[in-house]
Amino acid sequence: MNIPKKIGILGGTFDPPHLGHLKLATHFSKVLYLDELLLIPSGQPWQKDANITPAQTRLQMTEAAGIDLARAFLYLKIPTKIGIDGIEIDRAGPSYTIDTVKALRERFGSTANLILLMGADSLMTLPTWNSWKDLLHYVNFAVASRPHHDLKQELSSEITNLLNEHQVAQPDTLEKSPYGRIYLDESLTINLSSSELRNRLKTGVNGAVDTDQIPSHTLEIITNLGLYQ
Repeated sequence: MNIPKKIGILGGTFDPPHLGHLKLATHFSKVLYLDELLLIPSGQPWQKDANITPAQTRLQMTEAAGIDLARAFLYLKIPTKIGIDGIEIDRAGPSYTIDTVKALRERFGSTANLILLMGADSLMTLPTWNSWKDLLHYVNFAVASRPHHDLKQELSSEITNLLNEHQVAQPDTLEKSPYGRIYLDESLTINLSSSELRNRLKTGVNGAVDTDQIPSHTLEIITNLGLYQ
């Protein structure tokens, strides 16, 4: 009997990828029993300023972070397969998530369970995304909320309505549909941001940006290339 694959999609600028990204990837790989996890660095992130690191360098840093993630999965006995996908870098023009999920749906077929992984901050800004209302026609969402924090007080009416229509209470409910459902997980705490880490690397504030914040292989590339100086 053919069981549809569960594929997690974690996109981002990854400038640089940090331990928050890896924690989110690890958490949802375990909770959702993902068969595969795709890390997808954006090519031309249209909502970011023009001073981002070149796409190929960000892809290189993401590939390096994937090495550390694979080692963590091995240690934690998580069987999820990890892939670093350059689909947005290879595609010309601005990187819109809607284009990516359409392409992945075509690649993996109509029965695959595609799950877009994101933090609560991304959910809150979802109405600013291109064709955001169409995303749930192609994927499910798994959102890392904040423990002991009432996220719904900060959400716009648009997102509140979206949750009312699509939210499910348990992660295994996502398995029942290849798209169209939203799971909010309040058990994960992530307090890192790429912009803050870039500033610390640039200014040397508080000195220590280390492997507790940036994956070791990624930090090695940053050091060797003199990035964020």
